[in-house]
Amino acid sequence: MAKCEICEKTASHGNKLSITRSHISKRSPRTWKPNLRSVKAEIDGEVKRINVCAKCLRDGKVKRA
Repeated sequence: MAKCEICEKTASHGNKLSITRSHISKRSPRTWKPNLRSVKAEIDGEVKRINVCAKCLRDGKVKRA
């Protein structure tokens, strides 16, 4: 399953809303997936390839190798 190994962010689920004539007529399920990147990171002195979301990369929570 797609998951950020730093912040544990996973896919979230909700409804896609069909808007016609200024009111919601139908709802159908949809999924929002995290924006994951596979990067080489230094963890406990070792270089490992991990899946990290773009927000953790931008915020500097990961030290890239």
